[in-house]
Amino acid sequence: MKQAGYSEQHIRQMAAAFKKANPGVTVNMEFVAYEALHDKIVAAAAAGTYDLVFIDVIWPAELASKGLIADISDRIPANWSTDILPGALNSAVYQKKFYGIPWLLDTKYFYFNKAMLSKAGIEPSSVTTWDGVAAAAKTLKSKGIVKYPLMWSWSQAEAVICDWAALTASFGGKLFDDSGQPAFTSGGAVQALEFMRRTLVDGLTNPSSTQSLEDDVVKVVSAGDAAMGLNWTYMFAAANDPKQSKVAGDVVITEVPNGGAGRMSVNGSSALSITATTKNPDAAWAFAKFVSSQKIQEKYVSDSLPIWKASYDSPSVIKSAPEVVPVAKEQLANMVNRPQVVNYNAISQKLQVAVQKALLGEVDPKQAMTTAAGDVEQILKQ
Repeated sequence: MKQAGYSEQHIRQMAAAFKKANPGVTVNMEFVAYEALHDKIVAAAAAGTYDLVFIDVIWPAELASKGLIADISDRIPANWSTDILPGALNSAVYQKKFYGIPWLLDTKYFYFNKAMLSKAGIEPSSVTTWDGVAAAAKTLKSKGIVKYPLMWSWSQAEAVICDWAALTASFGGKLFDDSGQPAFTSGGAVQALEFMRRTLVDGLTNPSSTQSLEDDVVKVVSAGDAAMGLNWTYMFAAANDPKQSKVAGDVVITEVPNGGAGRMSVNGSSALSITATTKNPDAAWAFAKFVSSQKIQEKYVSDSLPIWKASYDSPSVIKSAPEVVPVAKEQLANMVNRPQVVNYNAISQKLQVAVQKALLGEVDPKQAMTTAAGDVEQILKQ
């Protein structure tokens, strides 16, 4: 995946280290944008193009039920159940079977520009709730510190579902109930969407957010054109890198603000799955196990935090990311999964359209969700 998580440069370094330790194995890699990743995996499956594929936490049900990825339950070491954080370990589980090696542990965090807040006389403690964020944004705007204080990844893509899911959880709602049926037509899900729309109407959110992805949030915040936003772990390093940010040193990472039900976020973990058609299962397993090892993950902690529990008490890990590790210990324990359903991608696409219509003011948020529920129920019956 080209964006978020481990950088392409670092993944190539991991592969080079693996090849040095395993000279008999050749590793060829292909990088694509996240939005193209799912379809690339599905389209290539019949031809057996790949031995190992990078899968999002939302895909195991679909890919496993279609027989595109292999059940590797018998390869999973017993100690992983106690040594790996649950959000990562369960990133490729379907019907209690393992269909992937946990690799990328991630969740969304809240970022703010401390210099901008200070200039406006805003205490950082005031942005620990969504009401506080809205109030701070109004102050920043009224004082002319930044035209659009908030920046989001609300393009009609999976990105907007991630933000909506995090907000829904923090407002005390669910997208689906425990029986797998739509629960987004009332409660926290609608409340979250109403909040999102209101920030646009009030001129607090940059209107370009509805065409933006996560990398756009990084760029806008790094340019000093936004004071606050949600994003994955990788944004902290990027936004505080003097080579690519005008506000390096000013961007703070913290937990997602509380909407009344806690400081909840969304599980963005991913795994490496051995394809069902591979002719090199042992080499694929060896590579995946190598790049997900504690030693390798701790080396590249600036990109993504390790899946290993022990890493969070490691002096070297804490020293390499002192601002991130304590926040991650809290946020990684408070995150929700997106719906674990076989036809997730089709359902997500319907929800993306509905959310976009509500954000753009084409339809009332509650009506948008009520209409979408009918479409989703039909997909669930397929």
